[in-house]
Amino acid sequence: MKVLITGSSGFIGGHLVRALVALGYSVLGIDAVQPKGAISGWSFQECDLLNPFTLGTILEEFSPDCVVHLAARTDLDEKANLHEDYAVNIAGVENLVKSVRASASVRHCIYTSTQLVCPVGYVPDSALDYRPETLYGESKMLGEKIVRDFDGGGATWCIVRPTTVWGPGMNPHYQRFFRMVAEGRYFHVGRGPLRKSYGYVGNIAHQYTKLLQADKKDIHRKTFYLADYEPLSLRDWADVLSDELGSPDIKTIPQGVARLAAICGDFVNACGFRSFPFNSFRLRNVLMEYQVDLADIERICGSLPYTMHHGVKETVLWYQESIGR
Repeated sequence: MKVLITGSSGFIGGHLVRALVALGYSVLGIDAVQPKGAISGWSFQECDLLNPFTLGTILEEFSPDCVVHLAARTDLDEKANLHEDYAVNIAGVENLVKSVRASASVRHCIYTSTQLVCPVGYVPDSALDYRPETLYGESKMLGEKIVRDFDGGGATWCIVRPTTVWGPGMNPHYQRFFRMVAEGRYFHVGRGPLRKSYGYVGNIAHQYTKLLQADKKDIHRKTFYLADYEPLSLRDWADVLSDELGSPDIKTIPQGVARLAAICGDFVNACGFRSFPFNSFRLRNVLMEYQVDLADIERICGSLPYTMHHGVKETVLWYQESIGR
């Protein structure tokens, strides 16, 4: 099977490339930036999805059987211009589905969206129940609508919405979390487990591979959330991480104290110190418990290959290598 991956230089993209190469697939990755690190057994071409001619030429020459779309701008810059700054999430998707429609080879597509097409913790009535709270979420909502309007380019298609994904190569925000745990500066808020539908990146890559292998009747025109089936306890996750890092035991502070600290952080941020790590926004994210419906994706993908403990070990190894330890 020949698979084209857009956004192959990204966090999930790199892990998916490795997973597909290990399965013996012929993989071509495209991205606007060069990949980090060496992965043998695949090909890469630089391509911006906002260049429809180059994109169409690549699809014609490579003739993939499947396309996995991961390319996106993912930050939450609320001062950005939706259609200009998040163009790859909107116009880029339209260019891709048009190129798929023009292709004589593509028969299977996975289009990646995000859980943030709705507020975290909100349970939508259907895949069309959108309530984005950020420009990023709105841009991905528009991308989903384009996929549906063009019927996925005419191939068998599905949309996936990964939740919070963690693991080796994760973004700087979560590296900061690891650093705080390693230095003994992280603290638990309250005594609750704070369960969340997070996904270890190795399991997310596994779910993509299973969706590529799935029968049309099981996935066509459907929308799936991607995450580990068991919600992760933020308290347990941080404690396991602390043990693996050899860090001091994590202390617990009452929620009331945390809320006061967050208000102080809001004030510090308002004074121009945007890098101050604790504020009301981050506290809300910490305390928010949520679980997405994963019954359909579990039926298709079966058991996942990695436990939380395995994921932590792999991620700590990567983190320590990244900081030169």
